[in-house]
Amino acid sequence: MKYFPVFFDLDERIVVLIGDGLGIEAKLISLLKTKATIRVYASDPSYTLRTLTEDNRITLNKQLPTESDLRDATLVYLDGQDVRSHRDIRALCKVLGVPVNCIDNAASSDFISSAIVDRDPIVVAISSSGAAPVFVRKIKSQIESLLRPDTGVVARLAQLLRPRVYTALDGTNRRQFWQAFFSGTASDRLRRHGLQESRRIYQRELSDLASDSDGQGTNDVHPIALVGAGPGDPELLTLKARKLIDEAEVILFDRLVSPEIMDLARREATLIEVGKRPGGRSWTQEDINQALIDHGRAGSRVVRLKSGDPMIFGRADEELDALQAAGLDYQVVPGVTSASAASASIGTSLTRRDRNSAFSFLTAQDVRGFAEHDWRALAETGATAAVYMGVRAARFLQGRLLLHGANANTPICVVENASRKDERIIDFELGSLSSQMQAHDVQGPAIIFVGLRSREVASQVTPALQPAV
Repeated sequence: MKYFPVFFDLDERIVVLIGDGLGIEAKLISLLKTKATIRVYASDPSYTLRTLTEDNRITLNKQLPTESDLRDATLVYLDGQDVRSHRDIRALCKVLGVPVNCIDNAASSDFISSAIVDRDPIVVAISSSGAAPVFVRKIKSQIESLLRPDTGVVARLAQLLRPRVYTALDGTNRRQFWQAFFSGTASDRLRRHGLQESRRIYQRELSDLASDSDGQGTNDVHPIALVGAGPGDPELLTLKARKLIDEAEVILFDRLVSPEIMDLARREATLIEVGKRPGGRSWTQEDINQALIDHGRAGSRVVRLKSGDPMIFGRADEELDALQAAGLDYQVVPGVTSASAASASIGTSLTRRDRNSAFSFLTAQDVRGFAEHDWRALAETGATAAVYMGVRAARFLQGRLLLHGANANTPICVVENASRKDERIIDFELGSLSSQMQAHDVQGPAIIFVGLRSREVASQVTPALQPAV
């Protein structure tokens, strides 16, 4: 490690910036987030630089700094594009013992400034020691996406509560309190009550605990989260879904949730597969509801993880009704439904102005078996639909559509394992739906598009001969 990372306390300290390039402007913007006194020396300041220096903490000078100007500086930044003309300044700073950074010129610098993820007072600094700045920006973006917007507020609330926690709880209970606090309890309260009211709630609870010799800590009941896992690709998870999976102590998941997504769960989390396997043991919906209630009442952070979107063919209403009847709070986090992912994969939109003004989402099976629909409407020329859970109902689906007048040449596009590494796209026509599903050994999960072709196949069909889609 060539550069040792440190954080300077710049309160009431002096920072000197010399030059008028874009690097100086960017550095000045970053330094304005601190409480430093800033001196800018620029012979030909840009409009942006002049505007920024209107802050009363900044002085703008058009001459180079003298020895007395630099003597009391904590840090000095030089425009890295003009290093040669600042050779005397660098030499003077070395004599004075003031560290110098030549912006974008690590070889001429005593220190380098890291890329910063700012969630004040939480600050993350990232550096490649000047080797790969583009890679640093990518890492910064990834970290930005992992840290909640309220990260800094959570840290400030912890700072306000720390003295009271220390007096109210012993060592073991203190650790348990902070573990729950940073695992999401604080974020939940801040979202509902804001900073000051959350502080008052915690202070009341801690005061009660201080008078309790056992000091058992708070017993928050966390909202149970119904989370959409999307079609399988972990990168299609929402940021909120990923956060909840990471924080979960208990996860009840469907069998269609991909292993890559389950790998995101904490090592110590309890993972319970509640999916229904053909020919195997199946959880009843009542069993799932009761498990959610039991784990929720026990104070665990519970995630009900559903493939796709929990509100599309996921029986979410039944689970929410059960939670509501049990007096438990909940939240729903939507996910990318499989039809949307499959549409992206085939490069064909679900709706198009000159093709279809409506689109149907339907399931081929329900709790009673094969599901009935308005087949006559679905069989009309130009009708389009995405069929979920249709692999074992392919013959039924084909028969119903043909019986109600659908053209045997109606395009069919099947997307198996949408968004996953083993994704397959198969195009054929309605008249061969059942036989083609068998010939290609489609096992699912699969979306069957009625009335749509993949873009690749559609481009090969002569427009004059192409059936209406």
